[in-house]
Amino acid sequence: MGSQSSKRPSANREPGDVVLVYGKSDDGKGFDVLRQRGGEIENGRLRPLDDGKPIHGEVVRLEPREDSPALFNVEVQHDGRSSAGRPAKVVTDQYRKGWESIWANERPNRALN
Repeated sequence: MGSQSSKRPSANREPGDVVLVYGKSDDGKGFDVLRQRGGEIENGRLRPLDDGKPIHGEVVRLEPREDSPALFNVEVQHDGRSSAGRPAKVVTDQYRKGWESIWANERPNRALN
């Protein structure tokens, strides 16, 4: 872990963006954390990414700090929060069925009786 590549500053890392892990979540699948960034402290929960499940919040990379095993520097990989206040663009099965009913290649038979 002492490689120089882990010491390189990242464009996605804000100075002072730090997470303190203080316990497991109630369901045991994540960790409860306190995060300091931008001069404010927030509480939150870290969860692993699951294929096919929506992302609620940010995808972050945590880099352990040498001064404490419970403190981590935070690098944001993807910000999944909606900054425009709009819902995420998600294609559902109902949407696909509606799309196919409108734009399907097959044309109805319009021959005269």
